[in-house]
Amino acid sequence: MATFVLIHGGGGSAWDWHLLVPELAALGHDVVVPELPIGDRSAGFTEFCRAVVDAVGDRRDLVVVGQSYGAFTAPLIAGMLPVRLLVLLTPMVPRPGERPGDWWVNTGYRGVDGLTEEQQFYNGVPAEVVAEAAANVREQVSAEGDERWPLDAWPDVPTRVLIAGADQFFPVDFLRRVTEERLGVTPDEIDGGHSVALSHPKQLADRLSGYLRS
Repeated sequence: MATFVLIHGGGGSAWDWHLLVPELAALGHDVVVPELPIGDRSAGFTEFCRAVVDAVGDRRDLVVVGQSYGAFTAPLIAGMLPVRLLVLLTPMVPRPGERPGDWWVNTGYRGVDGLTEEQQFYNGVPAEVVAEAAANVREQVSAEGDERWPLDAWPDVPTRVLIAGADQFFPVDFLRRVTEERLGVTPDEIDGGHSVALSHPKQLADRLSGYLRS
């Protein structure tokens, strides 16, 4: 079995994965959940990668999963550790040299008007889990938003993109277009919203584990 390295999104934390971790473990996988130093104003991509590498330690046979903004960090790990598979989940798909802060304009992103933050990020998530979410959101003040994404090309690692059918933050038509334009692949789709690891953890674990068989 593999080691899944789960990289949270913007303003997130290891808590974002707390329902997925036991589901992956039940399937026999090891799981590593790094905390990116998003509260450090001096931290950039170098520090983000160091946090992941330190958390992984000497583990091998890695599947790196980057959710949302975590998709900017996940591909960088492929050049540092023996990554078997990259999975981008409801992702901000980066392109070489792009500043994360420019991604929104570069992709033509337009949010859905009239939705609350809860509706955008937690649609489909059980109410008791949503109630815990606010205590686990972190302020993101780190410096990587103004840094150019350091890769010259996408890493030579098998990559899957998984989008959520009910995502109200990154609608499926938008993410499908961005994925096809930037990676030349058609993304897969799963039930749930932007925080699919909180709304459909078992289904997500089954899908991630299934990628290893395919």
